[in-house]
Amino acid sequence: MCRRSAARPRAAASYELAARHRCHLPAGIRPRTRKATPRRRSRHITTFTWVYVVIQPHFAVAILMKTICLLIEAEFAILGNSMRFETTLHRPVEVSGIGLHHGVPVNIRVVPAPPSTGLVFIRTDLDRFAIPASWRHVARVSYATSLMRQGVLISTTEHLLSTFYSLGIDNAYIEIDNLEVPILDGSGLPFVELVREAGIRYYRRQRRYLRIKRPVSIEDHGKRITIFPSETFRLTCDIDFPHPMVGKQAIELEVTPERYATQIAAARTFGFERDLAQMRNMGLIRGASLDNAICFTPDGVLNPGGLRFPDECCRHKALDLIGDLALIGRPLLGHVIAERAGHAMHAALVNRIMGDPTLYEVLTFDQLASRVAEALIA
Repeated sequence: MCRRSAARPRAAASYELAARHRCHLPAGIRPRTRKATPRRRSRHITTFTWVYVVIQPHFAVAILMKTICLLIEAEFAILGNSMRFETTLHRPVEVSGIGLHHGVPVNIRVVPAPPSTGLVFIRTDLDRFAIPASWRHVARVSYATSLMRQGVLISTTEHLLSTFYSLGIDNAYIEIDNLEVPILDGSGLPFVELVREAGIRYYRRQRRYLRIKRPVSIEDHGKRITIFPSETFRLTCDIDFPHPMVGKQAIELEVTPERYATQIAAARTFGFERDLAQMRNMGLIRGASLDNAICFTPDGVLNPGGLRFPDECCRHKALDLIGDLALIGRPLLGHVIAERAGHAMHAALVNRIMGDPTLYEVLTFDQLASRVAEALIA
């Protein structure tokens, strides 16, 4: 076989290599061989070498992009499909208790819901009246977050919503037979156990994230809450209460299901003995007890078991903040910094974000992974 005929299979192989990696030669350029001369045989350029030189930059970028995307997917693989696809509960679960502020007995039953339903409260005692867990229906933000639609109320939603939001539950019907979510032990831990009991079902519909594009800040009387762009959901919370067991506390973490379950969920709601009479006169904490809340005396704590964490109060503030941010209705990508903020400021931040579509964008996990890969390459 002559040297020229031997080069043709190599040219075909080069075309096949380029097609396999979706690379293209520049317009008007075709692979060709150069006839080697005996005196420069060691330096002749083969078809394969020529094609590789032409496509090398595109080939390298494509391979690098693909590799980084695979690494990003592998990094999130520990979270399963919950990063990419919408979820619901695998089976119905139920729990009973009393309301913290109204003191009424209440039963809830959480059942699976179809994709794109969101979290929806169903008042079974009022002809199954539905109240979506949405910022559009926020009614009260004093000492707890309450939702109202057409005069029908659901109170103290933040602990349940915080848990479902952090564990990645996108869709569920929350059937409830009274006006307040049960306080249970005052934390999100019973709801974590409820989700574990129910299991998680993954749909094939892509989950859509709300990513913050530029900073947003709310300030009021020395308190402030700000959100900055980020590729993850991160919280920084600090509090300052004049008490020897509280004082100044701060916590910062990236919110994942695992971190929430171990570092945030068990933190209970709290109050101070000096404020009890005033709050009862306001019609609040009628269902409060040492079984569902921490009560601080002037120099200690009334609860026999003490605190679950040295900074339990700050952790519970983070729990409340997540529950209020859940009313956005989509998983959030941003870094939230809350400085002595409460329910009212949380709600104000959510309203500011949702009231201005230029502050955010909605994208899928795959789009997010591609953005991260491009940023790393750049």
